[in-house]
Amino acid sequence: MSETSKPNELNALDEIERNRPGAKASDGCMSTPIEQLRPDMDLSNPRCVMKIASERLSIVRYVFLVQIEDGIATAAQRASLEYADAVLIGWPEEDAEGIVDLDDEQFAMVRKHMELMEEHIAKFAAFERAGDVDTMTDTLIRITERVAEVRRMYQPDFPLPTFAEIRRVVQDEWDEDMGKIDPKDGSPTAEEIERERDDQDREERQGERA
Repeated sequence: MSETSKPNELNALDEIERNRPGAKASDGCMSTPIEQLRPDMDLSNPRCVMKIASERLSIVRYVFLVQIEDGIATAAQRASLEYADAVLIGWPEEDAEGIVDLDDEQFAMVRKHMELMEEHIAKFAAFERAGDVDTMTDTLIRITERVAEVRRMYQPDFPLPTFAEIRRVVQDEWDEDMGKIDPKDGSPTAEEIERERDDQDREERQGERA
């Protein structure tokens, strides 16, 4: 993942804000016209921020999936992926039913969420280079939370789950999957050792009473 994409996406936000109806003129300038970077976007429509957010999360999710696909994912890793999937599922088009227009204050909040998202993405890229999968897991959650907030503002009636809700379900599934692995194939667990001792003590007491 290239960090050069960060200023490009923030420049896109600047251009969207300048083109937004009622927006004040800005002295900001870009090294590369956003029209050349994203010719597929209608920059006069502030709703295109939604497309940027979903694309960015999709890329980060894919990078994370590549990092963990060769091993057995932990409960936290599974939950972070499923949280991203839940936020991205059925991502609406800009003109879809239920998408609302934002006022100046709301758009400023969306911009803040996007800036935080990009900060987390830059950190995610650094953790990827360092091979720090555990911190990548936590950072993916932070990125997804920002994207979820963007979607929530543009699509307020869409029921978005929280990470805590996703984590509870995934943890139960993970515990069930781990329980299907026969521990007798390897070393006994502490619980098994304690249970065996209890059984031996019980047999000895029964023998004494006989």
